[in-house]
Amino acid sequence: MPRQPKISILTILSLWLILGLLAGCAAALQPVDHDPELKEASMPDSFVSAQIQKYLDTSSPDSGFQLLDTGRDAFLVRAALIESAIHQIDAQYYIWNNDATGRYLAGRLVAAADRGVKVRLLLDDINVAGKESLFATLDSHPNIRVRIYNPARSRSGAARFLSLIIDFDRINRRMHNKTFVVDGYVGIAGGRNIGDEYFDEHQTLNFRDRDVMALGALAGEMTGNFEAYWDSRWSYPLEQIYQNGTAEWSETARSRLVQGTTSAQAFMASPVQGRDAAEAVLQTWFKGLVQAPAELVYDVPPEDPEAPAEVPQKTAQALYQLVKEAQSEILVESAYLVLADDQLDSLSLLVGPELSVSAFTNSLASNDLVTNHSGYARWRKEMLDRGLILHELRPDAQACHDWVVRDGACEKGDVSLHSKAVVFDRETLFIGSFNVNLRSIYLNGETVLVIRSPELAETVAKDIRNAMKPENSWQVQMDDSGDLVWTSSDQQVDHEPNVGFWRRATSRILSWLPLEKYL
Repeated sequence: MPRQPKISILTILSLWLILGLLAGCAAALQPVDHDPELKEASMPDSFVSAQIQKYLDTSSPDSGFQLLDTGRDAFLVRAALIESAIHQIDAQYYIWNNDATGRYLAGRLVAAADRGVKVRLLLDDINVAGKESLFATLDSHPNIRVRIYNPARSRSGAARFLSLIIDFDRINRRMHNKTFVVDGYVGIAGGRNIGDEYFDEHQTLNFRDRDVMALGALAGEMTGNFEAYWDSRWSYPLEQIYQNGTAEWSETARSRLVQGTTSAQAFMASPVQGRDAAEAVLQTWFKGLVQAPAELVYDVPPEDPEAPAEVPQKTAQALYQLVKEAQSEILVESAYLVLADDQLDSLSLLVGPELSVSAFTNSLASNDLVTNHSGYARWRKEMLDRGLILHELRPDAQACHDWVVRDGACEKGDVSLHSKAVVFDRETLFIGSFNVNLRSIYLNGETVLVIRSPELAETVAKDIRNAMKPENSWQVQMDDSGDLVWTSSDQQVDHEPNVGFWRRATSRILSWLPLEKYL
C-alpha cells in the first residue's frame, strides 16, 4: 500500500489562513443608489460672490484666475477660504494625509461646520486606508458628510492586498481629480493633494507643484465636476465601509481636532483664523486675478469601472486637440511622463522645424516613485527619437529656493516635481490634475482648466524654461551610438545621475515589463 503523504499542522493553518482571507474578499461590493439631494438652483450671496462684483468685469462671462505657485500660498489660501465660507464647502481629493497640515485643514472644516457651513468631503479610497478615523471624526458632525470613491472590499492587511488583485480592473479606475470649492463661486484646481509635502511643510521631501484659483462661473462648474463623482454609484458613504465610534467618542474627537488648530502648530506657515482676517487675506489675492476665457474639462466616472479602458478620456481628448492646434511651441511640465506608440505616432507628424515640444519631468533621483519612473524610462529613447526634448529635474535644483519657501528645506531635503501643466504657443494654459501619461489618458478621472490667457501662459512658460536650465535639470539626449547621455551645468554622465546602483537596477528591471498604463 502506498504511503499517505503527511500534512503538517503548519500547512493546515496556512490553508485555513488563505481560505479565511479569500472568504473576507469574497463579497463583491455592490454599487450604491444614493437618495436624491435637494440642490439649490444657485448659491446664496456670500463674501466670495461679492468679490465677483468688486474684482471682475461683470459684463464679461469670463472668470478670474490666480496661480498658486508655492505650497505655502496654496495652504494659506485654502485655509482662508475655509474661514470665509458661509454656505458650503466641497472638497475632492486623491490624497488627504493625516499629518500636520492635513489635520489642521480637517479641524478648520469642523469649525466651519460648527458655524453652520455644509461640508462635503469626497476622497479616493486608494490612500484612505489607515486614516479612516480622521475622516470618521469629520463624518460624525451633522453638517459634514464624507464619501469614499471606489473602495477596496477589505480595509486592511493581506485581505486588502488580495482584494486589490481580485478587483484589478475596477481598482485601477481612480479618482485623481483635485478640486476645492467654497460657496459655489470660488474654487481651486491643480496638482496638489492635501499634506505636508504639498504645502512646503515636509522636513525631507517637498513637491514642486502648481494650482490655480478661479473666481466666477467656472467655480460653479467645478461643483458639477464634484457632484459627478459624489453622486456616482461607486462613491460610498464612509459609514458603510468603516464603523464610526460612539457619539461620545465622536464629539470628543471633533473637539480635540478643533482645539488642535488653535494651539502652536507643527508647521511653519501662519494661517489666519476668523472671517475678517480671512477676507482680508483673500482680497489681496483677488486683486491680482487675471480675467480670461476658459473651460473646465473633467472625466466623468465610469458606469462600469470593470469595463475595458481603451479609449482616451475627455481630458486627454482636450489635450490632443490643443496639440493639433499648436503652431510653434509646446512646453510640458509633468511629474510622470509616459507616451507610447499611439501618442508618439500622432505627435511625430506634428513635431518639426516649425513646432518644438519640450518636456520637463522627474529624474530617477527626484522621482518619489521608482515604478512610475520605470514606465517613463521604457519609452524615453522612443520619445527622443520622435523629436521630444527632455529635461529631468535635479533634486538639488537651485530653483528649489523659489519653489519651496520652508526655511532650510532645500539644504536639508530634496525637491520632487508633482505639477502638471502644458503651455501652447505661450497663449493657452492647460493645467490641473492630468499627468501626461497613459494612466491619466485612459484610467484616472482627471480635472483640467484650459485657460486662454497669454499672461498666465507666459508666466508658466517662463517658469518651465527656468526649470530646464542646467543648474536645475539634466537634459537627456542620445549620442551617436544611440546611448543616453545626461548633461547639466556641472556634469555629463552616461547613466541615471545621482542615484545608486540598486535604484538604477530596480528601475531598469521594471522598465522591461509592459506596465506603463498602470503606473
